[in-house]
Amino acid sequence: MTMDELKQLLEQIIDPTVGKTLKESYGIKHIGYDDEKDVVTLIISIGKLGDDNEKTIRRQIARVVKIDCGFTGLRLQLEESKIYNSITKKDIKFIGIISGKGGVGKSNVAANIAYRLSKKGIRVGMIDADIYGSSLPTILEIPHQTPEYNEEKKIIPIEKDGIEVISTEFFTDPGQPVIWRGSMLNSMLSHFFYDIKWHSDTEYVIIDFPPGTGDIVLDVKNIVPQTKMIIVTTPNVSASHVAVKAGFAVKTLGHDILGVIENMSYYINPINKDKEYIFGKGGGDKVAKNLDTELIAELPINRPKYHQDIYEIDEENGKIYDDIAEFIIFKSNEI
Repeated sequence: MTMDELKQLLEQIIDPTVGKTLKESYGIKHIGYDDEKDVVTLIISIGKLGDDNEKTIRRQIARVVKIDCGFTGLRLQLEESKIYNSITKKDIKFIGIISGKGGVGKSNVAANIAYRLSKKGIRVGMIDADIYGSSLPTILEIPHQTPEYNEEKKIIPIEKDGIEVISTEFFTDPGQPVIWRGSMLNSMLSHFFYDIKWHSDTEYVIIDFPPGTGDIVLDVKNIVPQTKMIIVTTPNVSASHVAVKAGFAVKTLGHDILGVIENMSYYINPINKDKEYIFGKGGGDKVAKNLDTELIAELPINRPKYHQDIYEIDEENGKIYDDIAEFIIFKSNEI
C-alpha cells in the first residue's frame, strides 16, 4: 500500500462537521510514514473539534489506516479548520469597492457606504484590503491602536460608529510603509478573513480593494468568490478608461458587478448654483455602458460638515450615499 493509495482512501472520508469529504475540504494536511515501525503520521483538518463528530472521524481514519490498509500504527493530529469557522462560510454579503487607478476616492466611497449601512441598523464590517495604501482608519478617524485577542486567539476588530474595521495600519507603526511581497500579502488577507472575531450578527462586509487588478484581487477571489463588486471612477477620461479594464478583470474572475459610482462628478458653483464639470463629464456612464451595468450614482465635490471624510444624512452627499446603501441592500439580495 503506497501513500498515494492511502491518501485516495482517506480523501473519501466525510468530515461530518462540514458535510464534505476530506478531498473537498482540503482536509489532509500531511501524510508521513515510518517504515521501521510501520506507523503512519497524519495531520487532518476538520471543521470542529471536541464533539461526537470528532470521535466518529477518528474511528473512520483509524479503520482506513489499520484495517483497510494494514498499517501497524497511527499517529493522528486533528486540527480545527480556520476556514469553516470563519465569516467566509457564514451568510454574509461581501461588497467589494474597486477602482482602476488610485486617487478617485475609492476608500472614501467604501467608508461612507459602510457608515450609511450602519446607520440603518445593519451590522457591517470593513476589511482594508488596500494593504499598501491603507487609509480606512484615517478616513473613519480611528486613533492608531493595536487590536486585542480573545481567549480563542482571534483578533478583535476595532469598532467605530457601529462599524468593525480591520486594517494593516493597526499592525504597523504610524507613518511607516508596508513593503511586502505577494506571499506576505496573502498571509495578511488570510488573517483578515479567517482569524478575526467579527460580530455573530454581521450582515455585510465591505472590502476596500487596492487600485488595479493585482494579487489581492486574485487572492480574494479564492477566499470569497461570491463578492459583489462596485467600480469607482471619476469623470476623467483616463480614470474611466482604466476603470473599464478593472471591471472586465473582475468579470473574468467571475464576480458580479453591482454597478458604477462616479465620484467627484461636478462642483456646484456657490454663486450661480450651476454644475461645473471640473474633471470632465460622462466617465461613469461610459464605464457602466462598457461593462453592461448601471451607473449607481454621481457624487458631487463637497466637504463634510461634521466629519473629516464622512457625510451625514442632512448633507447632499449623505443623501446620495443613503440611496447607494438602499441600492446595495436591494441588489445584493436580488442577485
